Amino acid sequence: MTSEPYDLITMGRLGVDLYPLQSGVELARVESFGKFLGGSPANVAVAAARLGSRTALVSRTGADPFGEYLHRELRAFGVDDRWVTDVAAHPTPVTFCEIFPPDHFPIHFYRRPKAPDLEIHPHELDLPALRAARALWMTGTGLSAEPSRTATLAALWERSERLDPDSALTVFDLDWRPALWEDPDEAPPLYREALRHATVAVGNLDECEVATGEREPYAAARALLAAGVRLAVVKQGPAGVLALAADGTAAELPPLPVEVVNGLGAGDAFGGALAHGLLAGRDLERVLREANAAGAIVAGRLACSPAMPYEDEIALALATGTGSIPERTP
Repeated sequence: MTSEPYDLITMGRLGVDLYPLQSGVELARVESFGKFLGGSPANVAVAAARLGSRTALVSRTGADPFGEYLHRELRAFGVDDRWVTDVAAHPTPVTFCEIFPPDHFPIHFYRRPKAPDLEIHPHELDLPALRAARALWMTGTGLSAEPSRTATLAALWERSERLDPDSALTVFDLDWRPALWEDPDEAPPLYREALRHATVAVGNLDECEVATGEREPYAAARALLAAGVRLAVVKQGPAGVLALAADGTAAELPPLPVEVVNGLGAGDAFGGALAHGLLAGRDLERVLREANAAGAIVAGRLACSPAMPYEDEIALALATGTGSIPERTP
């Protein structure tokens, strides 16, 4: 552990995104792909790092060339990879998508027989570092199988039992991917357990329904608060985003308009900006406004991780009223 705590540690899914370079083409007919770092927690760490947060990822890869690629990309994006270790028994997962703007992006996961990021063991966790971090971000997929399930709950317990809940930022990204669960019926009670130890919950309407049984946005937000968190963030797609806090603070904002290229990375950009803004102590409406802009910017670009915006890009999007802004040349 370094002497200086991290601003944000994320934990969970990591893999290679292979995205079509042709839009509007079925996967069977796609002829070329771009290769990118992927996995929601990894993307959130990249997004927050782009905005100036000091971030690290807890995950695992295969002991293969794709694993080497992910280590290289994490370091290039400024994400500490010290807790990303190899699993010899399982290959690094890859994910394909199809791109049919504005709102149809089928995902095809290749995570069999088991993804390495589900082989995070409780005894491997650096609990002092997880406790010292200003924020921890974990996802529902981390609860889908052992030993990741126990490790994820152990990380949550460490923060909920050791830290002041009024100051700790422990985020549960509901991240509902039913295809990644052998038995999706196991999810609701595990989600409820995780919510008991988190201080912030983030999810779309489908995810909120899995976690709480509620789908109406305000009812879902209130149910998340009742489950134990202090801030509930409900993403409503074209209807925007709603946030309710336990102290009664509320904000609801429409999305920022954008010409959608690929919507798959928008939620991760939103998450990275949300964490960064909350850590900065910004008021809730400003945090949501900037997170919305970050999500819109990435929706207007092909990739996820390389597309994560910088502070000046978010400012430009808000000033111009659109997420369709030129991508910075590397």
